[in-house]
Amino acid sequence: MAIDWFPLWLSLRVAALATAAGLILGLWLAYLLANREFRGKELLDAAVTLPLVLPPTVLGYYLLVLLGRASPLGKLYEAVFGGPLVFTWQAAVVAALVHSAPLLVKSARAALESVDPSYEKAARNLGASEWRIFWRITLPLARRSILAATVLAFARSLGDFGVTIMLAGNIPGRTQTVAVAIYDAVEGGNGTVAAALAVAISAVALAILYLANRLSPKQVAG
Repeated sequence: MAIDWFPLWLSLRVAALATAAGLILGLWLAYLLANREFRGKELLDAAVTLPLVLPPTVLGYYLLVLLGRASPLGKLYEAVFGGPLVFTWQAAVVAALVHSAPLLVKSARAALESVDPSYEKAARNLGASEWRIFWRITLPLARRSILAATVLAFARSLGDFGVTIMLAGNIPGRTQTVAVAIYDAVEGGNGTVAAALAVAISAVALAILYLANRLSPKQVAG
C-alpha cells in the first residue's frame, strides 16, 4: 500500500509557522513577565499557563467558539480573507500555536530571569536603552535556553492532536496532520500506514529532542 506523506509535510509546515509566530509572541510575553511589574501580571501569567493544563479538546472548543464563522473574529477573518478560518490548514497553525506557545513563554521567561542583572545594570549606567539592552545583552546571554525552548515548542506543535482536530478537522489532503492521520489509519485498520507515519514522526521527534539537548546550556559541575 502506498503511503501518503502529505500529513507529515503538512505537520512540518504547520509546526514551523506556529513556532515562528510563537517565538515572536512568546519573547514579548516572556520579557513582559520577566522584567515588568503591572496590575494583573499574575492573571496574565495564569492565562498563559492555562493551555498547558487544560485538556486539548477544551482548548479546541474555546478556539472553535472564538474563531467560528458566527463569532466576531471569525466574521472579520472571512471578510478579510474571503473564507472561514475553521477547517483550514491555517486553523491547524492557530491550534498548534495555542498548544505550544505557553511552553515557549515559560521557558523563555525562566531564561531571561536567569541572566545576571549586573550586566543589564551596567549597560543602563552607560546610557543604553532598554531595547538595546535586550537585543545586545539579555537575549545573547539567554539565547541557548531560548533556542532549546523553541525547538521543544516545534516538537509540541508537531504532535498536537486534540486542538487541531477540533479547529481544523480531519480533511485528507487539506487539514489532516500526521497525528490525526495516524489516528485515522488505526481506526480504519490501516496498520501499515499507521506504523509508517508513527515511525517517521518518531524519528523527527527524536532528532528534535537531540537538537534541544545540544542547545541547552551546559551544566558546570560544582
